Amino acid sequence: MNLEANNESQYNNADSFAIAFDEAWKGSVLGGNNDLTIDEKIFIAFEKISNHPFLISNPIQSKNIALFRIKLLGLA
Repeated sequence: MNLEANNESQYNNADSFAIAFDEAWKGSVLGGNNDLTIDEKIFIAFEKISNHPFLISNPIQSKNIALFRIKLLGLA
């Protein structure tokens, strides 16, 4: 899935960001890669959704949401 091309369905809110983050994380199969730290995995996922409006305008909150989703869904 090309997450960069899906710009028209992205909104500048946490819900839209969470959906995009989950897709980027799962699309990169980051959970099973134990050679990377959580921060490195988040960085890779963020690169895939770098044009998301919520990530651009709220980078700190985006990282907090990413950490919450990883813990909530057991993605690590």
